[in-house]
Amino acid sequence: MKINLHFSPGTVDELYLSDRTVVVIDVLRATSSIITAMGNGAQEVIPVGSIEFAMKISGNLFGGRTLLAGERNTIQIEGFNLGNSPLEFTPETVKDKSVVIYTTNGTKALVKTRFSEQTIVCAFLNLQASAEYLANTGKDIEIICAGRNNQFSLEDNVCAGLLIKLLQSLGSYSISDSASAAILLANNYGADISGMMQNSEHGKLLLENGFAADIDYCSHVSVSQIVPIFISNIIKA
Repeated sequence: MKINLHFSPGTVDELYLSDRTVVVIDVLRATSSIITAMGNGAQEVIPVGSIEFAMKISGNLFGGRTLLAGERNTIQIEGFNLGNSPLEFTPETVKDKSVVIYTTNGTKALVKTRFSEQTIVCAFLNLQASAEYLANTGKDIEIICAGRNNQFSLEDNVCAGLLIKLLQSLGSYSISDSASAAILLANNYGADISGMMQNSEHGKLLLENGFAADIDYCSHVSVSQIVPIFISNIIKA
């Protein structure tokens, strides 16, 4: 089995991902928010690649049982029910609801994997559960870091490196050069995840916009057993 890592979705052709097992990581904050929403009882999460499409499909769903969530440059989109802070996705808000979500980076990366056999939604929150699920598939794995505007992001790649290390402890995997690089980043930054994120480009932007609590929340490792899976354009737990 082999693990390959993509530093950003901009380097990936969506047809290359056809029938593959894929992992998407957007620690700050899309995949952390999706994991939280599913863990707090959301019926499903529907990631979309544009604000216009989010508004269009939300009108065709379940009326009051549908929530629009999303951000542009960290700020909640006007007219949406929620932003992209995982702390907003409480049981009282999302239980039994369909959540349509658009984010600047994460949901675009997820939508790009729509031809995959299955796509796993991963963050620090569900790291161990994701590794165990993936190891049990017995498949080659493609990891996509959502990054920022198709550029490299430190926090996503550190998370990927920790995931790869866990997978290697659970099975026999060969790894690509990019996966090896992510392991080096994980070894260097994995001991202080919160500090690493606070000093990353995206983390600094979130701090400037008042989201310090989100960084703290997203830095918790393996606290969720939820493994959201994206198949047929819908995420289910």
